[in-house]
Amino acid sequence: MIKQPGTAAVLRLRNLMESPAAPPPKDYVQYQHTDSCSLLRWTARESYEFMYARPWHEINDFYLDVVNGRQSLHQMFREENPQANDVEASDNFDKPEAESVPVKDRTGRWARATFKMLISYNGNSFDGWQKQPGLNTVQGLVERSLGKFVDEKKAQLLKEKKLPLEGCALVAGRTDKGVTALGQVCAFYTWRKDVKALDIEEALKSAAPGKIRVTSVSQVSRDFHPNFSAKWRHYFYIFPFNEEKTQQSGSKPFTFEVSRVNHLLRQLEGKLLSFRMFARDTKASRNIGPPTECFVFHARAAEAYLPSPKKDGVCSKVMCVELVANRFLRKMVRVLVATAIREAAAGAEEDALIKLMDATCRRATAPPAPPDGLCLVDVGYTEFDKRICIIP
Repeated sequence: MIKQPGTAAVLRLRNLMESPAAPPPKDYVQYQHTDSCSLLRWTARESYEFMYARPWHEINDFYLDVVNGRQSLHQMFREENPQANDVEASDNFDKPEAESVPVKDRTGRWARATFKMLISYNGNSFDGWQKQPGLNTVQGLVERSLGKFVDEKKAQLLKEKKLPLEGCALVAGRTDKGVTALGQVCAFYTWRKDVKALDIEEALKSAAPGKIRVTSVSQVSRDFHPNFSAKWRHYFYIFPFNEEKTQQSGSKPFTFEVSRVNHLLRQLEGKLLSFRMFARDTKASRNIGPPTECFVFHARAAEAYLPSPKKDGVCSKVMCVELVANRFLRKMVRVLVATAIREAAAGAEEDALIKLMDATCRRATAPPAPPDGLCLVDVGYTEFDKRICIIP
């Protein structure tokens, strides 16, 4: 008697026959540059090691002081820029008055109240903005604090789905792990009539003292969206220098001039360009065309010193990079900073960054710089004005 194969064995055999063949492994090679600086340009590994071999703990400590109001970014430039105090005093000139006007009496879905929250947080204290299971994220902390203000209908819906009582916070830009924010803009809406801006502010302040600082909470128009309503984003990157002498690797120079980085970045100002070569982890549908185009209003680099002196009384020398654009792609600022430093060290031409945008592979640009140096300074909802800039 012939024994018939079992049902499980038949199903396994059928799945093996129907499953497509595994794709061949990809062959990753170094991008071959063809300009005159190709032999002087760092490899991806050399660039990564150069960027991460820095005293980043000093930058983290400085950003923590800035978040808690003990220091300011403008203090690094007060000696060179006597107008820094005037700029700092006018930081809020671009906040539209219409945003602080309560919504009018409406009915139905128009009756909801929308609140705009301006918060600061130290990136080294969180695992990024976006809420993720088992991680300490800013969004998770904010939404748990907003849970007490959700309306009854949503509270009942969350209870039926056995979900925690949390609010929904919209944000201007999702920061990665380690990235600090001084002017992150969030929004929260509810149909409850008894919720006041002061109540939300007190709830957020008690969520994580010393790690999150609430600058303001105001009721705004229902049409306000922290991301889609924004007209520009303002980022700042602090790159620390090592005290010891920079090592050489063969014939490649491992030093660069800040003025060279400044010249490279200034070529981007006032242009609408596709930064797809400077983006990382973006979907295939957003790799070509307008979704990758950004208009850069301001791009500068300058030397500065951290205002917090060391134990020996000497302030740390740093390079500051300031970027303002209508939008930024994923990890675009960090890749742009690392690539500008690499091109400056190689002695590339001033339009090197623009030429790299025509590359055929993202390996043409450097790996992202460490997130510890990046800071979201502000988000604007009116037309760009250079008075918001820190580096003239």
